[in-house]
Amino acid sequence: MGAFDVGQELDEAQVQGIVDSGYQVRIGDYMSQGWALFTRNPGNFIGFLILSGLISMAASIVPFSGLLLTPLTAGYYIFIFKMIKDERPEFGDFFQGFNFFLPIVISSILITIFVAVGLVLLILPGIYLAVSYLFVIPFIVDKDMHFWQAMNVSRKLISKNWFSFLGFVLLLGLLNFVGALLLLVGLLVTIPWTMCAMAAAYADI
Repeated sequence: MGAFDVGQELDEAQVQGIVDSGYQVRIGDYMSQGWALFTRNPGNFIGFLILSGLISMAASIVPFSGLLLTPLTAGYYIFIFKMIKDERPEFGDFFQGFNFFLPIVISSILITIFVAVGLVLLILPGIYLAVSYLFVIPFIVDKDMHFWQAMNVSRKLISKNWFSFLGFVLLLGLLNFVGALLLLVGLLVTIPWTMCAMAAAYADI
């Protein structure tokens, strides 16, 4: 799968260096690497997806429960990053996103507001921000960044190749749409595969 820098320290100057020197968005590689990651541990991925879905449904009676449960999404990255570093992940790692509860929830709230305002105003700014903030959670859980720093770094990094990332996001959306058409059962595969592909993209860049 190549060399990854997951887990190593990273500051904004280094990110600017990546932006200045440029990088390639290898969508095909990310999809294949994502599939390889998923198939290394399909039982845990599917089990967590089902469990987190049940938790989300049970919590749906609580206002704003979706935002409060965002750390569950972060758990995917923590689990996957351990695999990328050739460590042995445990099922409990899926819930380690709650160790970053405040920065994840605050960034999620801000992103929701910014994207909504962008969509209401001219639509395109909202789409731009929705794609640009793709790596916020990975930066928080992997580099222990402050929520605003993670948002700024993600936007700066992805803006370098924004249209390539838009294509990547659209492909992942199409993949999950196909999964939903398969009586929703396909989502048990496509959602974890999507998360693994995004983690592979983050780790590569």
